[in-house]
Amino acid sequence: MRQNWRRLRDIPHESRLLSALILGFIVGYAVLAYWLFRRGLEFAGQFPGLGDLLIERLLYLLFACLFILLLFSNLVIGYANLFRNRETHFLLSLPIPFQTVFQWKFLESTFLASWAFLFLVAPMLVAFGLSQDAPWQFYVLGPLLIALFIVLPAVLGAWCAVNLARFMDRRSFQTIALLVCGILVVLGRFWLKKAPITDPMLETRVLNVLDQLLSKTEFTQFPFLPSYWVATSLLNGIEGAVRTALFFVLVLLSYVLLLGFLAFTRMGNLFYGACSIVQSRVYVLGQWAWFRSWRRQRTDVMAIRGPAERFFGGLWWLPIDVKALLVKDFRMFWRDTTQWGQTLVLFGLLGVYIFNLRHFSHQLTNPFWVHLVSYLNLGACSLNLATLTTRFVFPQFSLEGKRMWLVGMSPLGLRQIVRVKYWLATGASLAVTVSLMSGSCYMLKIPAWKGLYFVGAITVMTLTLNGLAVGLGVLYPNFKVDNPSKIVSSFGGTFCLVLSFLYIVGSVASLGLGSPWTGSGNASLLRICIGWASFGGLSVLLGWIPYRYGLRRLQHLEL
Repeated sequence: MRQNWRRLRDIPHESRLLSALILGFIVGYAVLAYWLFRRGLEFAGQFPGLGDLLIERLLYLLFACLFILLLFSNLVIGYANLFRNRETHFLLSLPIPFQTVFQWKFLESTFLASWAFLFLVAPMLVAFGLSQDAPWQFYVLGPLLIALFIVLPAVLGAWCAVNLARFMDRRSFQTIALLVCGILVVLGRFWLKKAPITDPMLETRVLNVLDQLLSKTEFTQFPFLPSYWVATSLLNGIEGAVRTALFFVLVLLSYVLLLGFLAFTRMGNLFYGACSIVQSRVYVLGQWAWFRSWRRQRTDVMAIRGPAERFFGGLWWLPIDVKALLVKDFRMFWRDTTQWGQTLVLFGLLGVYIFNLRHFSHQLTNPFWVHLVSYLNLGACSLNLATLTTRFVFPQFSLEGKRMWLVGMSPLGLRQIVRVKYWLATGASLAVTVSLMSGSCYMLKIPAWKGLYFVGAITVMTLTLNGLAVGLGVLYPNFKVDNPSKIVSSFGGTFCLVLSFLYIVGSVASLGLGSPWTGSGNASLLRICIGWASFGGLSVLLGWIPYRYGLRRLQHLEL
């Protein structure tokens, strides 16, 4: 706490411009988020007789989804912090009880996994309270409920991470996990199937149709869900039912105390056993000995190369030292389970996004809405790109850690190494973003020439965001930790996220201004030139300049 306080205290002295920019972004985000939530709640409340029902159901659904997301976030970050962290291995070698090490890492993982949730929910609760004319007790009850609510997914996520580390190598566990995932996918597909709504139903009673539309969200009102306790307590607090609100606060508090007590007193030995299993998991490869022997029989002694060597070896125009660096970075990424595990989760969300875009094309008959949705789709794809660059590209330079001096003394030099990292990240990002944009345009039934316009825009944004992430990663390195989550949560990672968000907002607005077509007709030539010039200037300012400054910083970098 002292170290973090000193870092926070010294930030204004290091760079007042960066501090002012981040503070302005935080204040601007809070104001903008409050305004958007307030307008959305007022719009939903305008439906006569249905507004309160819609707002209530949305509140239940919001906390249920946030609980699931917090659980996954704590699982991923907890696994990396407990079993893939050098500090954890060092602490376990000291005369410190295992339970104490687990307690500290549990608190650290909970903070890293929950700060974004607090950042999101705070303006929503203020907007919800002001729109409903809530009494003063609501603003005391809300922070208390949120503080208790984040503990339960943290405990469950840590428990799942420990058990995953203990049993992940067992074939029975792997088989059961795959079967459960397959069953859940099949059941989810049937459960989410739309119920047909006929014209007589629309002509008779609107409530029946609304109940049928909201029937898939009834699981959020299951009384044993923690999200139900939080939402019900907030709703009762607004209505003035203080005793009922306090009852659900006590229900949530009882489970927090029970599970928190078990985690703080009984998880230490399980954690140490799981950590020992993870560190001694060399014997797992013995299960695949037959496969390795089969591969060796098919491979000559002089050509024992893995898939990475064969793939990058096919790039004949690259020098051999560049190929070696590409193979090293690919292998480091593949060996880090948390890195590619989070990538799979993100790609899964992208797949769900693209698959559900087909539902929008049936309602897009007005040119205005076609124009608006196409640019909203560009914003969504670019935000996913910013997630990739901030989470995976920004920490690449810092992940070299204490090996940086060895890499820097290679014949390539640090400048060439950073260039190779940039083009590797850009190539991988382009494969994702171009496919995502092409698939989304196809799902939205956008004409081919308009699709090429958006593909070109996302290509320029990919080059810019990767340049920003690589440049800031060199300007603000953190060689003291090897956890990507901590590196991203540092000052440089936060600054990269802020600038990426501002760039996306400015780029989408500029491209919308300079679009060759609009929702009502063709745009003027002056407007197109202004929009494209703004987009190009913003891309150079936030992409090329940080990248060049990062390369110049390498000349004076002390290792």
